[in-house]
Amino acid sequence: MTTIVKRGDIFYADLSPVVGSEQGGVRPVIIIQNDIGNKYSPTIIIAAITSQINKAKLPTHVEISSEEYGLNKDSVVLLEQIRTLDKKRLKEKIGHMTDSDMKKVDTAILISVGL
Repeated sequence: MTTIVKRGDIFYADLSPVVGSEQGGVRPVIIIQNDIGNKYSPTIIIAAITSQINKAKLPTHVEISSEEYGLNKDSVVLLEQIRTLDKKRLKEKIGHMTDSDMKKVDTAILISVGL
């Protein structure tokens, strides 16, 4: 993939195959890895996004607007569903998170990993 990947970018990515309760299929993801890693590593760290906004409201969830981010439905970033992917799994770029929403993502990451 020759697309430049930045922290906060939202892409479609192929998350299959999965096991158990992992998020799978082609779905939106947010890039949470730092930009140095994004530039030099063949892998990226992402969090899955779901349109199932009726899922339990956890402190690791960040709600995002479909209109603001070019998604089909209002969605939730699942910061308990953090994965490392090969960049080859990324499809087209959808958008980029605002600074205020990225602050919410950062807080949810801290909660998710117990910092």
